[in-house]
Amino acid sequence: MKTDQIRAFSDEELLKKLEDSREEFLNLRFRLATRQLVNHREIPRVKKDIARMEAILRERELGAE
Repeated sequence: MKTDQIRAFSDEELLKKLEDSREEFLNLRFRLATRQLVNHREIPRVKKDIARMEAILRERELGAE
């Protein structure tokens, strides 16, 4: 997900997407551990998406102060 797309979300939508991404990351880790994961590049992609969302949430938090 691109940064511009993430910035377009409201805070509530962003928190929901962040929660969904964390759940997806957990599922990917379980699939990796049980050797059911086919595409290993999904894990870093989801981690980067989570980091982008957290950074934008923090940026908004600091901007509101």
